[in-house]
This record gives sequence, C-alpha cells and structure tokens, in this order.
Amino acid sequence: MATVFPTNQAIVVGGGLGGMSAANTVVENGGRTVLIDKSSFCGGNSTKATSGINGAETKAQKEKGVDDSIALFTSDTLKGGAKKPELVKILCGNSGADVDWLVEKFNLDLSLLARLGGHSAPRTHRGKERFPGMTITYALIQMLEKIAERTDKARIITKARVHKLLMNSSGVCVGLVYEKGGLDFQEHGPVILATGGFGADFTQNSLLAQYRPDLMHLPTTNGEHCTGDGIKMGEAIGGKSVDLEWVQVHPTGLVKPDDPDAKIKFLAAE
Repeated sequence: MATVFPTNQAIVVGGGLGGMSAANTVVENGGRTVLIDKSSFCGGNSTKATSGINGAETKAQKEKGVDDSIALFTSDTLKGGAKKPELVKILCGNSGADVDWLVEKFNLDLSLLARLGGHSAPRTHRGKERFPGMTITYALIQMLEKIAERTDKARIITKARVHKLLMNSSGVCVGLVYEKGGLDFQEHGPVILATGGFGADFTQNSLLAQYRPDLMHLPTTNGEHCTGDGIKMGEAIGGKSVDLEWVQVHPTGLVKPDDPDAKIKFLAAE
C-alpha cells in the first residue's frame, strides 16, 4: 500500500476477498474508498474456495471447547514449509480476529469446524453452504455495494483495467491510471494492490514464463483474470517481489469433454 496524506480516498485494485476486506475496512474506519476490478463482476478466485477459512482462538472454537492457539497454528504453518516467520506470525496471529470480524460485521455463519491436513486442531471455519468462499466473499461485496448505493463513502468500478501507478517527484505512489471502454481515467490517493496471482498468463512475457517456465504446458484452475497485473505494476515502480517461484500444482481438475485442451479448468477438490 502506498501512503499519501492527506487524502480523501483509498484506492483498492482487485475485487476478491482481499480487496473487499480492504475496502470495507477503510469505510469501517471512517474513510472513503474506490474499488477497481477489470472483470465484469467482483469475486475473483476467492469465490471458488470450497474448504473454509482458517483461524485460531476464534469465538466459534471457544464455544465448542476446541483447544487451539495462535502458537500451535504458527507451528503447524512453519512445519508445512513456510519460510518467512515474520509473515507467518502476522497470518496466524491475526487469523482468529479476522474470522470473528467476518462473523460479527457481515452476519456470516462460520460455526462449523473441521480439521484439515497439516492442522493440529479443528480450525477451518465454514457455514452450512457448500461453497464458503463464495458465501464469505459475496457478503463483503454486498456490504460494499450497499454503502456505494446509499452513501459517497464507496465506489465500485468494474470492467476497468488498471495499467499504471502514478508517482510524484519524491518517488511516492499517488494514484493510478485505468482503462475502461477504450478511455483512460485517473484516480488519486493511496493504492492497495489486491490483484491476485499470475497462473493464467501463458504469454511469453508472463511471470509464469519468467519464474516457472517448466509449468507453462499445464492448464490452470485460476480465473482468466489472474495475469499478475498488480505484481508487474509494483515492480515497474521499484517494488520488490518475493517467492514468485512458489506456484502450487494441484493433481486434479475437471476436464470438459468437448474442450479437453482448454487451458482454464475448474478445480476438482480433494
């Protein structure tokens, strides 16, 4: 996130769960936000998640008598191969409060708990719906849409492709340029990039070709919007990236009989 103060809005790029969480948090804390997504509707890959959301020391766990802790979640995550303890500390340390925030602020049911692979306690939260990712993400989308309809605290711009970050003479990011309907527009303010990954970019100048050319022949279960736009824009202004070589390969996907060679497939979960 680039910081520019004073400002009258925060700009969020990407309408998945990360971007929607950021935009709702800005409004919750008294700010104004504009969220920009290049697709015709928001949701991203977040809507495809089928297992749930992990959290330690949540209210749901305490109500069910589950013995879990942030320290145990942190230990499990490091055992699973995470190489940056400082990031693991943030991820696991905030996880319980994040799950409780979703339940309390968006009236979500995340009361069902499961113990999935790699976890030492039941900490994967979901409700009774079959697709928790879709349920959670849509709740945040609907909240932001209501705010945008009723107030001037939020705007949502879809079918808009951000392609440049704006810098001032001091080397600080102060906004962005996006294309919509063949025309360029600008927004000014601090920028939060929540644009997701790059697994669906099979062009020769893609991040996939740069970091994992050995995987270029495989199809992907990412949405076709996952082309690394935010990462590339950040790098273009001097931002540093880490761990881009860590691309997950899943063993199973659903193949359409009438289009077996399609590069975009739907994940067949375990």
